[in-house]
Amino acid sequence: MSIRLIAKDIYRLYQEVETLEEQVKNTSSEKQEAVKDLLRKRRAELIRMQRMLEGAKEPPSYRKPW
Repeated sequence: MSIRLIAKDIYRLYQEVETLEEQVKNTSSEKQEAVKDLLRKRRAELIRMQRMLEGAKEPPSYRKPW
């Protein structure tokens, strides 16, 4: 996956997380648990993608100087 696509996914997930955080504040208590669960999953996916991007930016170990 290219760095550009990873960055686009991170941006999309970041916006989705912000939207879900607002929904948690504004929803009733019955629906709040479902929104919190979805928010937890999206945050985990966002962190995973951020780590993927950080790994993509590091040069491969075989190309590092001695």
